[in-house]
Amino acid sequence: MSLFSILVLAFGLSMDAFAASICQGLQIKEIKLKNTLSIGLCFGIFQAFMPVLGYLLASSFANSIRAVDHWVAFVLLFIIGFQMIRESRDPSCEINKGLSLKDLISLGIATSIDAMAVGVSFVFLDVNIVNASLIIGITTFILSSFAFNIGSKLGTKSKQISELIGGLILMFLGFKILIEHLFL
Repeated sequence: MSLFSILVLAFGLSMDAFAASICQGLQIKEIKLKNTLSIGLCFGIFQAFMPVLGYLLASSFANSIRAVDHWVAFVLLFIIGFQMIRESRDPSCEINKGLSLKDLISLGIATSIDAMAVGVSFVFLDVNIVNASLIIGITTFILSSFAFNIGSKLGTKSKQISELIGGLILMFLGFKILIEHLFL
């Protein structure tokens, strides 16, 4: 997988965290650097850790399904993308007010489950997991910090758009992987 593909994937994966950050920004009147860094670090760390976890779990059975690995990657990315597109139809921001550590951890886990599934597909794509996870984590940190700061200015429509774009990107990457393995 090329660096460009990993960057596009990182952007797509970060859209859930981006949307959640917008919702948090909508709920907090005074945006402080501490809150911005808390949001960014929480989402960035979870988005970086979960692909590693998925990669480690999948490494144990990768050789037994190597013949269909492109289908596994396609299905995982397609399902995650489809789910994000479905979620983009919901305009609500169902996130608790405030930035408690418990809420941040819950949000971090909830928005990074898809990153774990992508980590599973990384095994079959021979991706350098350390580099990919760092790129995903840094991208998520930057985008979610930005989204938190602009959340109060943009409104919930931006949450829907970010989830839609993220879902489309993940589905596109799934198709790209499948086509490359079947026809190239």
